[in-house]
This record gives sequence, structure tokens and C-alpha cells, in this order.
Amino acid sequence: MNRKGKHKIFIGMAPGVGKTYKMLEEAHSLKQIGVDVVIGLLETHNRQDTIAKAVGLEVIPRQEVLYNQIALTEMDVEAILARQPQLVLVDELAHTNVPGSVREKRYQDVEVLLAAGLEVYSTLNIQHLESLNDLVARITGVVVRERVPDRLLEEADEVVVVDVTPETLQERLLEGKIYPAAKVEQSLDNFFQHRNLIALRELALREVADNIEEYARRHHPPATAGPVCNIHERVLVCVSTEPHSVQLLRRGGRLASYMNAPLYALYVSAPDRFLTKPEVLHLETCERLCTDLQGQFIRVNGPKVVTEISLVAKTYRITQIILGKTRKSRWSILLRGSFIDHLMRSLPQVDLHIISTDAVNSDRPD
Repeated sequence: MNRKGKHKIFIGMAPGVGKTYKMLEEAHSLKQIGVDVVIGLLETHNRQDTIAKAVGLEVIPRQEVLYNQIALTEMDVEAILARQPQLVLVDELAHTNVPGSVREKRYQDVEVLLAAGLEVYSTLNIQHLESLNDLVARITGVVVRERVPDRLLEEADEVVVVDVTPETLQERLLEGKIYPAAKVEQSLDNFFQHRNLIALRELALREVADNIEEYARRHHPPATAGPVCNIHERVLVCVSTEPHSVQLLRRGGRLASYMNAPLYALYVSAPDRFLTKPEVLHLETCERLCTDLQGQFIRVNGPKVVTEISLVAKTYRITQIILGKTRKSRWSILLRGSFIDHLMRSLPQVDLHIISTDAVNSDRPD
């Protein structure tokens, strides 16, 4: 039984960033050290730099598919399997195959190659991810018809973002390096508008950051391999039954907004304590405010506040925690230790924000 081949995806914000060129560049480097590389499918779009970069790499001829009495071509998966190279280059992962092909999508052809144990390098633009389809349509006004499931990125062994600035991409467009001259003006007025490119670039960078975080979480669980560094910020506000919790939530909402980060609010209830009606109403107010701030309100039950906060922070990969300053006596701190010290030892990679308020008191001792 063949072991599944490794899949490396080169992703970018738009056509023309250099994904295919980068893939070919790496292929040449591998060929020089003896790796058996072939081009399974290359879409040059008549870009001269790309055409020149492909010189010297073996190309597997495409197969003909007859559609409406017209001969069209697609990647010849069977020929690649018969050739058995170590590495196959496959451009434009989201491509839809000609009707009548064995498989509907090119990514499905790639999955066949991977299942046969071949290593595959492929390219993809961020707008082709299924989960981003509606968002990309809102940003650009363009509904992308060719899409791939998000699991392809999640299952990939490596994802490389090929990044350039929006200004550089527009310059390449004007120089005729992406589309023919007849399409340049239309592209600049539509998909390649500066604001569109900025948004698409952010999507591409975030998607790769998410992929890195998820890979680290799967392969290096904090419980077994120590703390994992999170790339995205996530803000947690610890609320209590005291009035200052509303102030803390607003502060957390501002911080989350500045950081463009998800907001969470946590209330830890004691197993042996029953809330009064005013306390219940106060917590309902906090939950409504958290929802208004587009956050998620979390309630947990446990005897030790520090333990519960630590568990929630690790579960939700929190990077910033906001707490109210307590009025514990100096003797209590000396005898039992500081709540903050305990939390810092438990969460050494998390930043703690201790907010002073007009009337702050601990909900209960830690």
C-alpha cells in the first residue's frame, strides 16, 4: 500500500503575484539535487517569465478530451502515474475539468496523485477557497465560480504564501506581465482595484497564519509539548458579579477592535454559591453587552478561578486577558499568594491587563 504523498500549496492574493514562478523556481532547485520532477499541468497564460522558468523541466503531455466535438486538453493523470516521478507540479488547483473528464475538478486529480504516493506542488488564489466565496464577492463584486474545499489547505503538508504589495501587482498588470493589454484597463477598474487587492492580501496572509496555528495545535499539543505561540490575537475578559465588569468588557471590546481580534468574556461560578437576583441580572447585562460587542460569553463552574481561567484560555488560544484589580489585603497575598502570580505561572505566553476601576472587589477568593 502506497503512503500518501506530500502536498505543498503556493497561495496568493490574486493572479500575477508569482505563485507559478515560485513553484517552478523551487522545482529547479530540487532537480539540481537529483529529485525527479515533472510538470503535470502548467498554465503560463503566455507570461514570458513563466514560460522561460519552465524550460529544462520535463512536461507530461496533456490528454485530449472531446467536448461538443471540440478537442480540449486536461492533465493526464494516468500518464503521470505510469511515469512515477518523485514530484509533480500542478498549476491552478481550483480549475474545473472539461465535461466528460474522469473527475470534475483538478484538485480531485491531485488527490489521486497524492493517494498514489506522489509528492505534489500546486498553486491557488485565495478567492477560490469555498468558505471565503461570499466574502470575496462582497469585497470585489466578483462571484468566483471555481472553488476548492477548505480541507485542502488544512490537509496540506505545507502552505506557502507568495506575497507582493498591491502597488507591485498593479505595476505588473500595467507592464502587461499578467494579462494582455486589452484587458488591463478593465482589470484595474474591477478586480485589481487597490482596495480590493489590500483586502485580498490580508485574507491570504490570515489564512496561512490560521493554517500554521492549526498545524501547530494538531502536531504539538500544549499538554505534551509546552506552550504553542499563537499568531492571531484573542482577547478574554474575566467578569464577576461586581459592577466594574461592565467597564472591563468595554475596555476588552476596544482592545479587541484595535487588534482586529475575537472577543470572549468568562464568568466562573462557584459550585457552592447561589447568585442573588441582582447578580443574575448583572450577569445577563454583561452577556448582552458581550454580544453587542460581537463577542462570545462563556460560563464555567469550578472551585478554583485560576484553574478555570487557564483551561478556557488554553482551549480558545487566548493571547490577552483583562482582569479587574482586586482589593485583597497584603497579609492575604503573603499567606496565600497573588491571584495574578498564579495566573502568570499557569499562562506564561499570555499578556495580562490589570485594569483599575473605581469600585473593584473580588467576586470571591481564589
